[in-house]
Amino acid sequence: MASHPPRGTRLLVVQKKSAIGEKEGARGTLRALGLGRPGTRAHLEDTPQLRGMLRKVAHLVEVKQRS
Repeated sequence: MASHPPRGTRLLVVQKKSAIGEKEGARGTLRALGLGRPGTRAHLEDTPQLRGMLRKVAHLVEVKQRS
């Protein structure tokens, strides 16, 4: 079983590419992350659920770890 990230860890997620031409699932995931257009940023709590969402749209976003 994978270890959980430390509590309080936050991630900065930046949308780098447009969702035009992407499947509806990827577009919905971007919306759920609070992203909508390239350059949009979101500061999110690091959870296993978030990691799964980021894996789905990894080709569209950039992720940086923040404390």
